[in-house]
Amino acid sequence: MRITLFAVGRLKAGPESELASRYLDRFAKSGGALGLDFARTIEVAESRASTAEQRKREEAAQLTRAMPEGAALILLDERGKTPDSPGFADTLARLRDDGRRDLVIAIGGADGLDQDLHAKADAVICFGRMTWPHQLVRIMAAEQLYRAATILSGHPYHRA
Repeated sequence: MRITLFAVGRLKAGPESELASRYLDRFAKSGGALGLDFARTIEVAESRASTAEQRKREEAAQLTRAMPEGAALILLDERGKTPDSPGFADTLARLRDDGRRDLVIAIGGADGLDQDLHAKADAVICFGRMTWPHQLVRIMAAEQLYRAATILSGHPYHRA
């Protein structure tokens, strides 16, 4: 299953970008043997529309255009469920084992994600109820992808 990280907003060069890249590289190296291939990161500019609803609709349209046909969709949203790391790994494995060829994990803009995307999503997850800066969410998503690969490969998980 090819995994794409979709993000509204661009990650500037610097320590955050380096850390996200480090985890995505680790995931790319460890996930392939498990049928989890890192495809790419897609960054789109935040909408400049005048209302939050319009901005969310425009950003959702960009995501929809970027998604491969039939792709699974996981939204990162503060109103989602809060799985533990093995639960997230299980979600990836279930989607892969169900024959999904592509997965898009979406990080929304400052206004969140459009409700139409919520209706289409295979899962909506949250990294905690606190508000996180976009840069940290990207790093956490990259790290959790790498952690999921290590869990699925049978590497001892210190929290188990």
